[in-house]
Amino acid sequence: MAAGVEKKVEEIFLKLAEDTDFELVDVEYVKERDWYLRIFVDKPGGVDLDDCQILSEKIGEILDKESFINGSYILEVSSPGIDRVLKKDKDFIREKGKKVDVSLYAPIDGQKNLTGTLVERDEKFLTLEEFEPLPREKVAQVRLHIDF
Repeated sequence: MAAGVEKKVEEIFLKLAEDTDFELVDVEYVKERDWYLRIFVDKPGGVDLDDCQILSEKIGEILDKESFINGSYILEVSSPGIDRVLKKDKDFIREKGKKVDVSLYAPIDGQKNLTGTLVERDEKFLTLEEFEPLPREKVAQVRLHIDF
């Protein structure tokens, strides 16, 4: 059910943002205490609160009209943040050469969390400068690294 909602919302957003600089980063439809529909967007220079509000209103109107989500949910439209998760091929291409934090499903050589410089991601491997190529099926999540 969640995957179907996410796919449909992605289609709606892509059509809505067709002639804009907005990029869809991710869509999540998750049950926490309540159901949440989270849409993460970005654009060159970043998104601000006004962008999120405008997009939220436009998407909300479309979702109300199409009425394909059963039950109530909370709609959130936001920036992916500075520690954004990398998911799509274009994310990995754009962030090549930057430091990333990698979480693994299970430890490799005793490590479950790695930080390194992104070289590339292909069909089989995620490659960081500092490590042997990591099999993609062992990678749980990749985020941009933040130095504090």
